[in-house]
Amino acid sequence: MRALPKKTSKITNLIIEHIKDNLKLYIITSIFLLIGTVLGVIFVNNMNETQNQEIKTYIVEFTNLLKNGSTINNTELLKNSFINNLLLVLLMWLVGSTVIGVPIVIGIVLIRGFCFGYTISSILITFSLGKGILFIIITMLLQNIIFIPCLIALAVSGLKLYQSIMKDKRKENIKIEIFRHTIFCLMILIALAMSSFIEVYISNNLLTLFIQYF
Repeated sequence: MRALPKKTSKITNLIIEHIKDNLKLYIITSIFLLIGTVLGVIFVNNMNETQNQEIKTYIVEFTNLLKNGSTINNTELLKNSFINNLLLVLLMWLVGSTVIGVPIVIGIVLIRGFCFGYTISSILITFSLGKGILFIIITMLLQNIIFIPCLIALAVSGLKLYQSIMKDKRKENIKIEIFRHTIFCLMILIALAMSSFIEVYISNNLLTLFIQYF
């Protein structure tokens, strides 16, 4: 087996060490994301028949448009996806840099989890179980392999910053911690940009390829 390049190995070790050092925060944030996802699923499953039908109609009409030859504007979609991710990073950076940001950070994680659960449940009530799972894999899996860890990491960085400021309120320490938080957010933004590219140019192409099965 070929050895990993030293640079790749070093980055991997840094990521592993970062997770180990902040394992408690990662677990807490992941739990809140899971709670939000479960709430999203429960919300959809408890909607009345009229609301369920509206969701089904929207998704079916979208898939029918693709079946009939309509195309997705990849440029516009990529721009919107990147802007949404940029706003997410900016918001996480801003609220993470304030002492009142903790409930907002947790709230963002809960809302994102809710949206994730809502989307999954909406797809599953529209298609049969097998087709629904295939649709989710094609349209959501690849980009969310990157997006979800990035969301959790952003939240952890904001929570860690709050903890650091509370432990040491010296001006110099606050500047250093905010600088670290900023660099970390920029790194996450790069990863989220990759997620946007995957969503637009891989997931959407896969959906176009398999659309006739839905």
